[in-house]
Amino acid sequence: MAQLTYREAVARAIAQEMRRDESVVFLGEDVGAAGGVFKATAGLLEEFGPRRVRDTPISEQAVLGAAMGAAMTGLRPIAEIMFSDFFAVCWDIVANEIAKTRYMTNGQVSLPLVIRSANGGGLRFGAQHSQAVENWAMAVPGLKVVAPSSPADLIGLFAAAVRDPDPVLFFEAKSLYPVRGEVPDGEIVEELGRAKVVRAGADVTIVALASMVPRALAAAAELSRTHGIEAGVVDLRSLVALDVTTVLAELAMTGRLFTVEENPRLCGWGAELVSVLAEDGFTSLDGPLIRITTPHVPLPAADSLEDAALPTVARIVETVVKNTD
Repeated sequence: MAQLTYREAVARAIAQEMRRDESVVFLGEDVGAAGGVFKATAGLLEEFGPRRVRDTPISEQAVLGAAMGAAMTGLRPIAEIMFSDFFAVCWDIVANEIAKTRYMTNGQVSLPLVIRSANGGGLRFGAQHSQAVENWAMAVPGLKVVAPSSPADLIGLFAAAVRDPDPVLFFEAKSLYPVRGEVPDGEIVEELGRAKVVRAGADVTIVALASMVPRALAAAAELSRTHGIEAGVVDLRSLVALDVTTVLAELAMTGRLFTVEENPRLCGWGAELVSVLAEDGFTSLDGPLIRITTPHVPLPAADSLEDAALPTVARIVETVVKNTD
């Protein structure tokens, strides 16, 4: 067992899969010689060489076009989009080409590729470099969507993504890069589409994703300590496939559920989840399904304003207490 940062887990995850399978290649802007703009891919060029670790021009369309072609011809590419906001300049390739090729060729062409990207706010990068866009991807049929919250899960879910026969968008919470966690030795492989109950609680259920999971856990601890409310916390880990079964089981035990999401409030992933729960878990409800979100505004760069926009531990605690008998 080792202590790794979320940032260090990225390089370990990529290296694990590149050592295992010669068909795995890695490409993106400054991912090789510079070790990535967040220094998350340091050492990969030195170990695997420029044939398998490729620095690309500053063109997201070129990166994903090359990755798509590589996947169609037998490789298993990992492509980096530096900031998830930049999906906006190459979304046609993602949503209209990569997501649909297997369907439109009746399975004759598969695209086993992973597109990884730094996602979300908290680091004062402003409105064009701080968006949480996993809900964009969730809306496109043909894409799997993964967003881990811990170093160990990052490695295990990344391995599953690389080995999957379909395209996977892998969102790394950039605010978590310096966060440390216990990581088992040896190969780690998780299962896509399986949520994890990271804290048991009998009174309410809090469902979170990526950077919001540590905040949900801190809020649950505070609720227990100061209000006597025992909150269970579910880490969704994947949005597609969405593990509704695990969430429904937790809701059946507590009767009350809150989502904590970094997406802007309108059309965030929590809206879809509570819609499903209202249909399939209505008889379990002892109160309304409550979403705790970022407001529907561009994320500010100013420290105090960004902190006010993103869900905080205090806001989670306050909302749960207000809506719990």
